[in-house]
Amino acid sequence: MQTMIQIQHLYYSKDLTIETNNTTTANKYIKMSDHIEEQEMEAEALSAIFDTAFTIRSSTQPFQWSIKLVPIDCGDDLEEEESSNHVMVNLVANIPLDYPEVSLPELDIEILKGLSPENRKELLKLAREEATANEGMPAIFAVCEVVREWLADNNVKGLDDASMHAQMMRKAKEAERKEAQAAQQFEAQKTIDEMTEAEQEELAVRKRRAEGTPVTEESFTSWWNKFCAEMEEKKEEETGDIANEEKEKKRIMAERKTGFEIFSEKSGVFNLEKLEAAAEEMENEVGDVDEELFDDDEDLDDLDFDSDEDDDDEEDDSDEEPD
Repeated sequence: MQTMIQIQHLYYSKDLTIETNNTTTANKYIKMSDHIEEQEMEAEALSAIFDTAFTIRSSTQPFQWSIKLVPIDCGDDLEEEESSNHVMVNLVANIPLDYPEVSLPELDIEILKGLSPENRKELLKLAREEATANEGMPAIFAVCEVVREWLADNNVKGLDDASMHAQMMRKAKEAERKEAQAAQQFEAQKTIDEMTEAEQEELAVRKRRAEGTPVTEESFTSWWNKFCAEMEEKKEEETGDIANEEKEKKRIMAERKTGFEIFSEKSGVFNLEKLEAAAEEMENEVGDVDEELFDDDEDLDDLDFDSDEDDDDEEDDSDEEPD
Protein backbone atom coordinates (compact mmCIF):
# COMPACT_ATOMS: atom_id res chain seq x y z
CA MET A 1 0.00 0.00 0.00
CA GLN A 2 1.42 3.34 -1.02
CA THR A 3 1.98 5.85 1.75
CA MET A 4 1.89 9.59 1.18
CA ILE A 5 3.61 11.86 3.68
CA GLN A 6 3.20 15.61 3.68
CA ILE A 7 5.73 17.61 5.66
CA GLN A 8 4.94 21.27 6.20
CA HIS A 9 7.69 23.72 7.02
CA LEU A 10 6.17 25.87 9.75
CA TYR A 11 8.72 28.64 9.61
CA TYR A 12 9.50 28.66 5.90
CA SER A 13 5.90 28.02 4.71
CA LYS A 14 6.78 25.25 2.27
CA ASP A 15 5.26 21.82 1.75
CA LEU A 16 7.10 18.60 0.95
CA THR A 17 5.04 15.63 -0.28
CA ILE A 18 6.65 12.18 -0.41
CA GLU A 19 5.19 8.94 -1.81
CA THR A 20 6.69 5.59 -0.88
CA ASN A 21 5.78 1.89 -0.74
CA ASN A 22 8.34 1.12 1.96
CA THR A 23 7.12 1.32 5.59
CA THR A 24 10.68 1.83 6.87
CA THR A 25 11.17 4.72 4.48
CA ALA A 26 7.85 6.18 5.55
CA ASN A 27 8.82 6.02 9.23
CA LYS A 28 12.16 7.60 8.37
CA TYR A 29 10.48 10.56 6.70
CA ILE A 30 7.99 10.89 9.56
CA LYS A 31 10.94 11.04 11.97
CA MET A 32 12.60 13.59 9.70
CA SER A 33 9.46 15.72 9.84
CA ASP A 34 9.76 15.75 13.64
CA HIS A 35 13.35 17.04 13.34
CA ILE A 36 12.23 19.69 10.86
CA GLU A 37 9.51 20.88 13.22
CA GLU A 38 11.97 21.13 16.13
CA GLN A 39 14.47 23.03 13.99
CA GLU A 40 11.87 25.49 12.78
CA MET A 41 10.57 26.06 16.30
CA GLU A 42 14.14 26.83 17.39
CA ALA A 43 14.50 29.23 14.46
CA GLU A 44 11.32 31.04 15.54
CA ALA A 45 12.67 31.36 19.08
CA LEU A 46 16.05 32.67 17.91
CA SER A 47 14.36 35.16 15.61
CA ALA A 48 12.23 36.45 18.49
CA ILE A 49 15.29 36.78 20.77
CA PHE A 50 17.88 38.25 18.40
CA ASP A 51 15.53 40.05 16.00
CA THR A 52 17.47 41.43 13.02
CA ALA A 53 20.72 39.90 14.27
CA PHE A 54 19.34 36.47 13.33
CA THR A 55 19.53 35.56 9.65
CA ILE A 56 18.44 32.47 7.74
CA ARG A 57 21.07 31.94 5.07
CA SER A 58 19.55 28.74 3.74
CA SER A 59 15.83 27.99 3.96
CA THR A 60 16.17 24.49 2.50
CA GLN A 61 17.66 21.53 4.29
CA PRO A 62 20.23 21.47 5.64
CA PHE A 63 19.35 24.88 7.09
CA GLN A 64 22.01 27.48 7.76
CA TRP A 65 21.59 30.19 10.38
CA SER A 66 23.71 33.19 11.29
CA ILE A 67 23.60 35.25 14.49
CA LYS A 68 25.49 38.51 14.91
CA LEU A 69 26.92 38.71 18.43
CA VAL A 70 28.26 41.82 20.19
CA PRO A 71 29.30 42.49 23.81
CA ILE A 72 26.78 45.34 24.29
CA ASP A 73 23.36 45.30 22.65
CA CYS A 74 22.52 48.81 21.48
CA GLY A 75 19.30 47.94 19.66
CA ASP A 76 18.93 49.59 16.27
CA ASP A 77 21.44 52.36 17.04
CA LEU A 78 24.25 51.35 14.69
CA GLU A 79 26.51 54.28 15.60
CA GLU A 80 26.28 53.47 19.32
CA GLU A 81 26.90 49.81 18.55
CA GLU A 82 29.99 50.64 16.54
CA SER A 83 31.47 52.92 19.21
CA SER A 84 30.63 50.73 22.23
CA ASN A 85 31.67 47.38 20.84
CA HIS A 86 35.31 46.80 19.92
CA VAL A 87 34.76 43.17 18.99
CA MET A 88 32.02 41.51 16.92
CA VAL A 89 31.44 38.10 15.35
CA ASN A 90 28.92 36.11 13.38
CA LEU A 91 28.08 32.66 14.73
CA VAL A 92 27.25 30.46 11.74
CA ALA A 93 25.36 27.21 12.35
CA ASN A 94 24.82 24.53 9.71
CA ILE A 95 21.92 22.36 10.90
CA PRO A 96 22.10 18.63 10.07
CA LEU A 97 18.92 16.78 9.09
CA ASP A 98 18.76 14.85 12.38
CA TYR A 99 19.62 17.78 14.68
CA PRO A 100 19.06 18.12 17.62
CA GLU A 101 18.22 14.55 18.63
CA VAL A 102 21.18 12.81 16.96
CA SER A 103 23.70 15.20 15.47
CA LEU A 104 25.36 18.39 16.71
CA PRO A 105 25.23 21.63 14.72
CA GLU A 106 28.26 22.41 12.58
CA LEU A 107 29.56 25.72 13.93
CA ASP A 108 31.83 28.41 12.57
CA ILE A 109 32.92 31.89 13.69
CA GLU A 110 33.18 34.83 11.30
CA ILE A 111 35.15 37.79 12.65
CA LEU A 112 33.43 41.13 12.04
CA LYS A 113 35.59 43.39 14.16
CA GLY A 114 38.59 43.50 16.48
CA LEU A 115 39.63 39.84 16.78
CA SER A 116 42.61 37.81 15.63
CA PRO A 117 42.66 34.32 14.10
CA GLU A 118 43.81 33.00 17.51
CA ASN A 119 40.75 34.57 19.10
CA ARG A 120 38.56 32.93 16.48
CA LYS A 121 40.02 29.51 17.29
CA GLU A 122 39.43 30.06 21.00
CA LEU A 123 35.84 31.14 20.43
CA LEU A 124 35.15 28.22 18.10
CA LYS A 125 36.48 25.81 20.71
CA LEU A 126 34.19 27.30 23.38
CA ALA A 127 31.21 27.17 21.03
CA ARG A 128 31.73 23.51 20.12
CA GLU A 129 32.22 22.52 23.78
CA GLU A 130 28.93 24.20 24.71
CA ALA A 131 27.12 22.48 21.82
CA THR A 132 28.45 19.11 23.01
CA ALA A 133 27.27 19.88 26.54
CA ASN A 134 23.73 20.40 25.16
CA GLU A 135 23.70 17.33 22.94
CA GLY A 136 20.21 16.00 22.22
CA MET A 137 18.42 19.33 22.64
CA PRO A 138 18.37 22.77 20.95
CA ALA A 139 21.79 24.29 21.65
CA ILE A 140 22.21 27.40 19.51
CA PHE A 141 21.03 29.89 22.15
CA ALA A 142 23.34 28.39 24.79
CA VAL A 143 26.25 28.61 22.35
CA CYS A 144 25.43 32.25 21.60
CA GLU A 145 25.45 33.07 25.32
CA VAL A 146 28.91 31.53 25.81
CA VAL A 147 30.33 33.43 22.83
CA ARG A 148 28.71 36.70 23.92
CA GLU A 149 30.11 36.38 27.45
CA TRP A 150 33.61 35.89 26.03
CA LEU A 151 33.17 38.97 23.86
CA ALA A 152 31.99 40.99 26.87
CA ASP A 153 35.07 39.94 28.86
CA ASN A 154 37.37 40.88 25.97
CA ASN A 155 35.69 44.03 24.69
CA VAL A 156 38.94 45.95 24.23
CA LYS A 157 40.74 47.53 21.30
CA GLY A 158 43.76 45.97 19.66
CA LEU A 159 42.96 42.28 19.85
CA ASP A 160 43.32 42.08 16.07
CA ASP A 161 46.83 43.57 16.19
CA ALA A 162 49.16 40.75 15.13
CA SER A 163 52.40 42.56 15.96
CA MET A 164 54.81 41.05 18.46
CA HIS A 165 54.39 43.95 20.84
CA ALA A 166 50.59 43.66 20.84
CA GLN A 167 50.78 39.94 21.45
CA MET A 168 53.14 40.47 24.38
CA MET A 169 50.82 43.09 25.86
CA ARG A 170 47.82 40.81 25.51
CA LYS A 171 49.66 37.95 27.17
CA ALA A 172 50.76 40.21 30.03
CA LYS A 173 47.20 41.46 30.47
CA GLU A 174 45.84 37.91 30.42
CA ALA A 175 48.42 36.91 33.04
CA GLU A 176 47.34 39.84 35.22
CA ARG A 177 43.70 38.85 34.84
CA LYS A 178 44.42 35.27 35.83
CA GLU A 179 46.52 36.42 38.77
CA ALA A 180 43.73 38.70 39.98
CA GLN A 181 41.23 35.88 39.61
CA ALA A 182 43.48 33.52 41.58
CA ALA A 183 43.92 36.16 44.32
CA GLN A 184 40.17 36.61 44.51
CA GLN A 185 39.66 32.87 44.86
CA PHE A 186 42.38 32.74 47.55
CA GLU A 187 40.71 35.52 49.53
CA ALA A 188 37.38 33.78 49.25
CA GLN A 189 38.89 30.51 50.49
CA LYS A 190 40.68 32.37 53.28
CA THR A 191 37.39 33.94 54.35
CA ILE A 192 35.79 30.51 54.42
CA ASP A 193 38.63 29.09 56.52
CA GLU A 194 38.25 31.91 59.02
CA MET A 195 34.55 31.28 59.42
CA THR A 196 33.19 29.51 62.44
CA GLU A 197 31.78 26.03 62.07
CA ALA A 198 28.22 27.38 62.25
CA GLU A 199 28.95 29.98 59.55
CA GLN A 200 30.50 27.35 57.29
CA GLU A 201 27.47 25.13 57.78
CA GLU A 202 25.15 28.03 56.92
CA LEU A 203 27.20 28.80 53.81
CA ALA A 204 27.04 25.16 52.76
CA VAL A 205 23.27 25.15 53.24
CA ARG A 206 22.89 28.26 51.09
CA LYS A 207 25.07 26.72 48.41
CA ARG A 208 23.03 23.52 48.41
CA ARG A 209 19.83 25.55 48.17
CA ALA A 210 21.20 27.51 45.22
CA GLU A 211 22.52 24.46 43.40
CA GLY A 212 19.72 22.11 44.39
CA THR A 213 19.98 18.47 45.39
CA PRO A 214 20.70 16.07 42.52
CA VAL A 215 18.23 13.19 42.42
CA THR A 216 19.86 9.78 42.27
CA GLU A 217 18.37 6.32 42.69
CA GLU A 218 19.84 6.12 46.18
CA SER A 219 18.58 9.55 47.28
CA PHE A 220 15.14 8.91 45.81
CA THR A 221 14.87 5.52 47.55
CA SER A 222 15.86 7.11 50.85
CA TRP A 223 13.30 9.88 50.41
CA TRP A 224 10.59 7.42 49.37
CA ASN A 225 11.15 5.19 52.40
CA LYS A 226 11.05 8.19 54.70
CA PHE A 227 7.90 9.49 53.01
CA CYS A 228 6.13 6.12 53.32
CA ALA A 229 7.11 5.87 56.99
CA GLU A 230 5.74 9.36 57.67
CA MET A 231 2.48 8.56 55.88
CA GLU A 232 2.10 5.30 57.83
CA GLU A 233 2.72 7.13 61.10
CA LYS A 234 0.17 9.76 60.14
CA LYS A 235 -2.35 7.06 59.25
CA GLU A 236 -1.84 5.38 62.63
CA GLU A 237 -2.34 8.70 64.40
CA GLU A 238 -5.57 9.33 62.50
CA THR A 239 -6.79 5.78 63.30
CA GLY A 240 -5.98 6.33 66.98
CA ASP A 241 -7.81 9.65 66.97
CA ILE A 242 -10.90 8.00 65.47
CA ALA A 243 -10.78 5.22 68.10
CA ASN A 244 -10.47 7.80 70.87
CA GLU A 245 -13.44 9.70 69.48
CA GLU A 246 -15.53 6.52 69.46
CA LYS A 247 -14.58 5.78 73.07
CA GLU A 248 -15.47 9.31 74.10
CA LYS A 249 -18.87 9.03 72.41
CA LYS A 250 -19.58 5.74 74.20
CA ARG A 251 -18.55 7.25 77.54
CA ILE A 252 -20.82 10.24 77.01
CA MET A 253 -23.74 7.98 76.08
CA ALA A 254 -23.13 5.80 79.13
CA GLU A 255 -23.09 8.82 81.43
CA ARG A 256 -26.17 10.41 79.87
CA LYS A 257 -29.25 10.46 82.21
CA THR A 258 -32.54 8.94 81.22
CA GLY A 259 -35.74 10.97 80.97
CA PHE A 260 -37.02 9.38 84.18
CA GLU A 261 -33.86 10.46 86.04
CA ILE A 262 -34.03 14.02 84.71
CA PHE A 263 -37.75 14.31 85.65
CA SER A 264 -37.11 12.83 89.08
CA GLU A 265 -34.43 15.43 89.79
CA LYS A 266 -36.87 18.25 89.06
CA SER A 267 -40.05 16.91 90.81
CA GLY A 268 -38.66 14.54 93.39
CA VAL A 269 -37.77 10.92 93.15
CA PHE A 270 -40.71 8.64 92.38
CA ASN A 271 -41.39 5.87 94.90
CA LEU A 272 -43.38 3.33 92.98
CA GLU A 273 -44.25 1.34 96.07
CA LYS A 274 -45.79 4.42 97.75
CA LEU A 275 -47.72 5.24 94.60
CA GLU A 276 -49.19 1.75 94.42
CA ALA A 277 -50.12 1.83 98.12
CA ALA A 278 -51.87 5.22 97.69
CA ALA A 279 -53.86 3.92 94.73
CA GLU A 280 -54.98 0.87 96.69
CA GLU A 281 -56.04 3.06 99.65
CA MET A 282 -58.15 5.25 97.40
CA GLU A 283 -59.86 2.18 96.02
CA ASN A 284 -60.71 0.98 99.51
CA GLU A 285 -62.22 4.35 100.48
CA VAL A 286 -64.63 4.26 97.57
CA GLY A 287 -65.91 0.86 98.68
CA ASP A 288 -67.57 -1.92 96.76
CA VAL A 289 -70.02 -1.08 94.01
CA ASP A 290 -73.38 -2.91 94.03
CA GLU A 291 -73.55 -4.22 90.50
CA GLU A 292 -77.17 -5.51 90.98
CA LEU A 293 -78.39 -1.93 90.81
CA PHE A 294 -77.41 -1.88 87.17
CA ASP A 295 -78.68 -5.37 86.26
CA ASP A 296 -82.44 -4.65 86.79
CA ASP A 297 -83.95 -3.30 83.54
CA GLU A 298 -87.61 -3.32 84.80
CA ASP A 299 -87.39 0.17 86.30
CA LEU A 300 -86.32 1.47 82.98
CA ASP A 301 -89.38 0.04 81.19
CA ASP A 302 -91.68 2.54 82.98
CA LEU A 303 -89.91 5.42 81.37
CA ASP A 304 -91.70 6.78 78.25
CA PHE A 305 -88.91 7.86 75.92
CA ASP A 306 -91.38 8.35 72.96
CA SER A 307 -93.78 10.82 74.66
CA ASP A 308 -91.99 13.87 73.35
CA GLU A 309 -92.07 12.56 69.82
CA ASP A 310 -95.83 11.81 70.06
CA ASP A 311 -96.56 15.35 71.30
CA ASP A 312 -94.68 16.79 68.36
CA ASP A 313 -96.71 14.68 65.92
CA GLU A 314 -100.04 15.83 67.41
CA GLU A 315 -99.06 19.48 67.09
CA ASP A 316 -98.23 18.97 63.44
CA ASP A 317 -101.65 17.36 62.78
CA SER A 318 -103.55 20.23 64.42
CA ASP A 319 -101.84 22.77 62.27
CA GLU A 320 -103.01 21.19 59.03
CA GLU A 321 -106.22 22.64 57.45
CA PRO A 322 -109.11 20.32 56.76
CA ASP A 323 -109.86 19.37 53.17
